[in-house]
Amino acid sequence: MSDIRLVMIGAVIIFAGFVVGGIANSGYSQYAIQAQNFDDCFDYSTGVEVHVKCSEKSYDYMLYFVLSFGLLGAGGVVMYKGIRGKWDHDVKDNEMVGPKNP
Repeated sequence: MSDIRLVMIGAVIIFAGFVVGGIANSGYSQYAIQAQNFDDCFDYSTGVEVHVKCSEKSYDYMLYFVLSFGLLGAGGVVMYKGIRGKWDHDVKDNEMVGPKNP
């Protein structure tokens, strides 16, 4: 695969990591606040308070957090492989531009 394609794919994967971290985890902030201040957590999304386990919601939050960091790390590795590729090492002598060394 072309090296510039790896750089572009890495940028897309990193962007996906930020999207997962920003959008998917935003719904869990209320449970983190409730867990710090109170003993019980409640879900108010239906209009009626529903008792939920704080530990389950924090576990779900951590799963999204790990997924986000995994995507960021994978995107970084792919981008690094694209930047460190062999695209500048495979130039033939007759295709080089610039002054020639005798």
